Amino acid sequence: MTELILIRHGETDWNRRQCFQGQIDVPLNEFGLEQAQRLGQRLAGEPIDALIVSDLLRARQTAAPLAERHGLEPRLMPALREQAFGILEGLSFDEIRQRHPEEFARWVRHDPDYALPGGAESRHAFHRRVIDALQALGQQHAGQRLAVVTHGGVLDMVWRSAKGLTLHGARECAIPNTGINRVRLQRQAETPQTLTLELLTWADDAHLEVNQARS
Repeated sequence: MTELILIRHGETDWNRRQCFQGQIDVPLNEFGLEQAQRLGQRLAGEPIDALIVSDLLRARQTAAPLAERHGLEPRLMPALREQAFGILEGLSFDEIRQRHPEEFARWVRHDPDYALPGGAESRHAFHRRVIDALQALGQQHAGQRLAVVTHGGVLDMVWRSAKGLTLHGARECAIPNTGINRVRLQRQAETPQTLTLELLTWADDAHLEVNQARS
């Protein structure tokens, strides 16, 4: 068994503007940096064996206070990056509707096999990347508790897999910035090479309650 503390990165200005960040390297804003500090305080007394972090800047900045408090060197893992959105990256919903109406119309159908132009990933390909990465972590860190700092899309894939949901359709779960999501990777006797995902808690952002009005 491996326990994962899955964490979405802190807030960025692009989050506030509702822009597609994808794999563009956007930094945290002032509030996002404060969220990261609060996250570090929240998990300061909790045993953590390793810190796994998406290599994008917003995830690395979120992980920094946690790394300092636990004396851990973050292991950067590009496989835990956000989904690649191709030509939509860096654009707001209004800009997308104006510049790429046909592609946007196809994207909002949530066809898991559709990949946007410009080097995007289909949802199926993204899901496979995420689940393969978590399976590898579970195999490498059996019996340990890991903190994993990643992105909203990655967490959506985890939620769908743990709940046995289809990849069709819009996101159904809450994924707040620096929210804490606990998942157990459990080895099954009949399929020891495949670990099952079990949700323990989800979207815990109690450490941000003082500033909820700003989020």
